[in-house]
Amino acid sequence: MRNTRTLTRRAAVVAASVTAALVLAACGNTEESAGGHGGGHGSASPSATAGHNAQDVSFAQGMIPHHRQALEMAGLAADRASSAKVKDLASRIEKAQDPEIRTMTGWLTSWGEDAAPSGHSGHSGMAGMMDGEDMDELEKASGTDFDTMFLTMMIEHHEGAVEMATTEKSKGGYGPATAMADDIVTAQTAEIAEMNKLLGKN
Repeated sequence: MRNTRTLTRRAAVVAASVTAALVLAACGNTEESAGGHGGGHGSASPSATAGHNAQDVSFAQGMIPHHRQALEMAGLAADRASSAKVKDLASRIEKAQDPEIRTMTGWLTSWGEDAAPSGHSGHSGMAGMMDGEDMDELEKASGTDFDTMFLTMMIEHHEGAVEMATTEKSKGGYGPATAMADDIVTAQTAEIAEMNKLLGKN
């Protein structure tokens, strides 16, 4: 009897947890604009540390195209940059951001979300994103002109990424995503300082 009773109780607990998770998911979708609202969710769900919210989805869906553009910019440096320091920086950006794209794509897939949401034209409105004209100019540049343009544009691009990551750190609910956001803030803030130094701006 005890085993049957234990199984029944366990089934009831699981059912309650699933219901709570669904309710919380519904809350997250409809109230994602409520800044501090997510704070109380942690105590309501026993698996809050493994869960994600609408901000986590928004962070990954926004940061993937943001990183892709950084990789596109960095990829131009090998043939066009005159400074070895600029080429080295571009290489480090590629090595850091390419694996992050794969990780974030994996999260979105596991959450049943689109890794490449429609409306790509809206990406240029994201913080730090370059428009097509900027990218064309960078592609046509070479030598010291490229170095200056690349560094100036990448500083703006990094500042946008730091802004997005800071939002994720304060509003995200998925531990690995907020940890990545923290890494992005740390790494890209350091790279901004490095790029300013290369431009002669201390």
